[in-house]
Amino acid sequence: MEECISVFDMLKIGIGPSSSHTLGPWRAAERFLNELKDQNIFHSVTKIEVNLYGSLSLTGKGHATDLAIMLGLSGQDPEYMPVKNIDSIIQAIQADKQLQLGNEFSISFDASEAIIFNKEFLPFHANGMTLTALTIDQKKYSNTYYSIGGGFVVNEDIDSSKTKLDIKCAFPFQIDNATQLLQHCKSENKKISEIVYENEKSMFTEKEIHDGLIRIWDTMLECMYIGCHSEGILPGGLNVRRRAFDMHKNLIGTATYNSPQSWLEQIRLTEVKFRQILQWVSCFALAVNEVNASLGRVVTAPTNGSAGVIPAVLMYYLVIENHKAGEEEIKQFLLVASEIGSVFKQGSTISAAMGGCQAEIGVSSSMAAAALCELMGGTQEQVLIAAEIAMEHHLGLTCDPIGGLVQIPCIERNTMGAIKAINAAELALGTDPKNTKVPLDKVINTMWETAKDMNTKYKETSEGGLAIAVNMADC
Repeated sequence: MEECISVFDMLKIGIGPSSSHTLGPWRAAERFLNELKDQNIFHSVTKIEVNLYGSLSLTGKGHATDLAIMLGLSGQDPEYMPVKNIDSIIQAIQADKQLQLGNEFSISFDASEAIIFNKEFLPFHANGMTLTALTIDQKKYSNTYYSIGGGFVVNEDIDSSKTKLDIKCAFPFQIDNATQLLQHCKSENKKISEIVYENEKSMFTEKEIHDGLIRIWDTMLECMYIGCHSEGILPGGLNVRRRAFDMHKNLIGTATYNSPQSWLEQIRLTEVKFRQILQWVSCFALAVNEVNASLGRVVTAPTNGSAGVIPAVLMYYLVIENHKAGEEEIKQFLLVASEIGSVFKQGSTISAAMGGCQAEIGVSSSMAAAALCELMGGTQEQVLIAAEIAMEHHLGLTCDPIGGLVQIPCIERNTMGAIKAINAAELALGTDPKNTKVPLDKVINTMWETAKDMNTKYKETSEGGLAIAVNMADC
């Protein structure tokens, strides 16, 4: 069977601030617990040691990698656990130096000694981690995992330089690149969203697809709502003030509402001149990534660091472009966006530790541009053109988070990615496909070559760019 990446693989619900540095290690810890159970040694474990390597080590503290691993080892689920419980669980582990392994029994665990930050890189991937368990009878079990972006976790025994996923299935329409995607659309006379939907139906019922996609959107909408109604300073030491709250307050005026959906309806009634449109889109993106930066619940789209672009652009369509749009348009948008993300995942990378921020904001902008273009009536060719334009103008974008935190410049970059996506969609809609010069697959390949050429210090290590030009003390 071929590799198949579902919309629910590309768009995951989890905890911020980073899909590769938080959600990935969290899932790796969960996988490790399951392996211990498979080995029939789980209940005899007395000690756990975690070694972090490369980017996970260099920016792990700022990305809450250590906290994510503790929560994963504690048996907490990032998709469902109450976010409000995170602080109390972590504080208890640190104060008592005890961890409830798999939420079943207590073991001694001093995080300052048990989680080791090794600056060296493992050869397979920049985000490596090794978890080791010692049992009461001195047996040792160890495994190494790699967080390859977007919350995906793999082991080293995968035969691919681009870390293809071990997700096997039997999609009726196998898609490895944009050319194949377009060929399927033409031969079947279907939109991109329709091709993706047929693939999803090979794994899920129509109800499961509907419910899953609407749950993803509801999570995005709630995230924007929370971000627009939360003020104060973001955690981490940079003293970054939340901006979505003040921006939203000025935009929404005296409107009254009592839920995320009624809030959406009220936004549809506000003034929407060009400047207000820019402000609203920026506000939506800021809101999501401020929630993300405070260990809130977001949707990887395709990563946590770029989680604000897709909801901001979809919200733009719902509250500015088409007031009659509802669940069908939302599902259509998410299906197209996920497929474009999947093509980038297979042909390049969505990991900033491998490709810089072009792999996160660039890919998310490309996903959003394509999805918006289809909703606005674009042909299959124009949808791919929109994706190409958005990425073309993110090529070479570095990842240089100050203090290793997903705050500066990450939060603002989501606003730029969202605006570029809208612009790319509009450019594509006015483009005759026979006049295009750069195919999407060429841009994806160029992005991968750029990623390989990029200096490591600009790949989520906080060893170059703004990360060293601006010190924590400056903030």
